[in-house]
Amino acid sequence: MMKSIKIHSNFSKGILLLLVAVTLQSCFVAKEYTRPELTTETEALYRTENLPADSLSFADVSWKKLFTDQYLQKYIEEGLQNNMDVRIAIQQMIAAEAYAKQGKAGYLPTLHVGPNYTHQELSKNSQFGSFLTNTTTDQFDVTANLSWEADLWGKIRSTKRATQAAYLQSVAGHQLVKTQLISSIANTYYNLLALDAQLKVTEQTIATRDSSVTTIKALKEAGQVTQVAVDQNIAQYNSAKALQVDIKTEIFKTENLLSILLGKSPQHFERSSLDIQKLDQDLKLGVPATLLSNRPDVMSAEYGLIQSFELTNVARSNFYPSLTLTASGGFQSLELDKLFNVNSLFATVVGGLTQPLLNQRKLKTEKEVALANQEQALLQFKKILLVAGSEVSNALFTYESEVKKFEFRKNEVEALRTAESNSEELLKSGYANYLDLLTARQSALSAELNIIDSKLQQLVSVVDLYEALGGGWK
Repeated sequence: MMKSIKIHSNFSKGILLLLVAVTLQSCFVAKEYTRPELTTETEALYRTENLPADSLSFADVSWKKLFTDQYLQKYIEEGLQNNMDVRIAIQQMIAAEAYAKQGKAGYLPTLHVGPNYTHQELSKNSQFGSFLTNTTTDQFDVTANLSWEADLWGKIRSTKRATQAAYLQSVAGHQLVKTQLISSIANTYYNLLALDAQLKVTEQTIATRDSSVTTIKALKEAGQVTQVAVDQNIAQYNSAKALQVDIKTEIFKTENLLSILLGKSPQHFERSSLDIQKLDQDLKLGVPATLLSNRPDVMSAEYGLIQSFELTNVARSNFYPSLTLTASGGFQSLELDKLFNVNSLFATVVGGLTQPLLNQRKLKTEKEVALANQEQALLQFKKILLVAGSEVSNALFTYESEVKKFEFRKNEVEALRTAESNSEELLKSGYANYLDLLTARQSALSAELNIIDSKLQQLVSVVDLYEALGGGWK
């Protein structure tokens, strides 16, 4: 009868303890995250009026559809598999996932089990040693210790959400690396094609100028030009040869750069030609808000904001008492052969609320730091969104400008090549001097190199726009 009353009393105390905890919980509820208002940041974000009415975006196009060059597709595929930055990002994601799993396990109790041996020598002049005949004791035990904390204030839940946000941030980081890698490989490949085209033009120029040196020597012998004209033509010929060396050096270095992007040792890469490259996808930007779901660095910044928000919840909850239940039990005996005897069993259960009072201002500091980190994360989120909008705006304007410029460059090349041809004919007929021809030749070469660069810049601006909108990782 007495035992039943004791159990009932203990049960009542436990119920009372829980009621006190629930009453206190009503004083604090962890806040739920809501995305901050971003009207100011997204208004006229792209600085253009060419926005479609729907939310479709150029970023939704797969890189396999955008880049139709078979060599480029192959290199992008290899880069996504072998690039060191991608592999590092994957390992960071694995580490963050481990922390996220740990956060989910926060609701579970901790349990430790292990055997122990204690040997004790009591002083004969101590409180207990003075009246004990044997002051030496040996004790054996196998003990299990269990501890569990109730999530009264949402601290464990907020910690779980913070670790999940950190994991999602690492995923967005991995996506960002993929987007940047695809852009870098494409731009490097197009740069190689442009260098190939410039090398071809330069080699044609060298052949033409070599022939011109022979011609100008013949004109000198005929008395139509002086030795100065011969020397100037020879100088132009050697200038073109030097330019050829420079271009070959740039090709060598650019191939080495592509090797790094693909995670390979330096080597030559097969490729097509610049004149067959077309990126004629419809350049729909989509409404500015799509950057929040497309662009990995914007998503990463928001996950960072969510993490700091949840850690602020944790810092607030630390001001409230914690309800902890601990239990230990097992076998304990002074003699090893009696360790697993029924009489060696023992058990202890302890439950209590712990309210922090004096802790050298640590909790208040943690809260203030958490609030400052949260505000910093919010500002970083808004800043990255503004930067993203600026990059989209720059890439789009650059593309439109290069398309217009390309037409002017074509007209320039046609006019200068005609001027070069006419100057050469007039020089042979004695109606022009050699300086007109030299000027026309140099201008024509520069114009041809410029039109190649203009074609390259068109391709690069489309790739940059694709990256700025967050394309490539899907």
